[in-house]
Amino acid sequence: MEVSVSILKEKDNINEVIKRLNDTNTDYIHLDIMDGTFTENSSFEISEFLTIDTNKKYDVHIMSTNLDYQIKEAIKLNPEFITFHVEATSDVNKYIKMIKKENIKVGLSINPDTNLDKVSEYINDIDLLLIMSVVPGMGGQKFINKTVDKLKLINKKRDYLVSVDGGINNETLDLVKDYVDIVVAGNYITSASNYQERINTLK
Repeated sequence: MEVSVSILKEKDNINEVIKRLNDTNTDYIHLDIMDGTFTENSSFEISEFLTIDTNKKYDVHIMSTNLDYQIKEAIKLNPEFITFHVEATSDVNKYIKMIKKENIKVGLSINPDTNLDKVSEYINDIDLLLIMSVVPGMGGQKFINKTVDKLKLINKKRDYLVSVDGGINNETLDLVKDYVDIVVAGNYITSASNYQERINTLK
């Protein structure tokens, strides 16, 4: 299992948290980018990360309807993935092409209340399907159990990765581990004194 650590709740402590993550074997640092257009809350500016030194790959999750700007900013980080929400635009293909043009892997995210049918026509053009197991916008929420039903519907013979984001810890991992390739965990890891110990419980 690959682990992507969300630092959403560490907005005031970014440099220190990334320094600590550099000393772990986490696979990715998950950046939740919110500007108040798609979620009630806002988070980081992508520009804040351009000068931060890390040996980890970024996994950028854009929760915004301002996709032209946010994707262009995210490209500057040369991340492993840039993921945006299927609910955030009526022209999903435009943004898939924009990201692919830069040789960056494309992720498409889907909210807990959105039916999987919404992503079916794009599934052959993406590298990652990000299933939200909480309502986007805030860290520290409880895992929504009906997410498991959605995960069970995803074809196991697939050419894209599946990630789950929200309320992931050592207990909820058992609910999703048979269906996903990547787990996104935030508070469970960053609230601990030993990041590596917590990461180990998810891998």
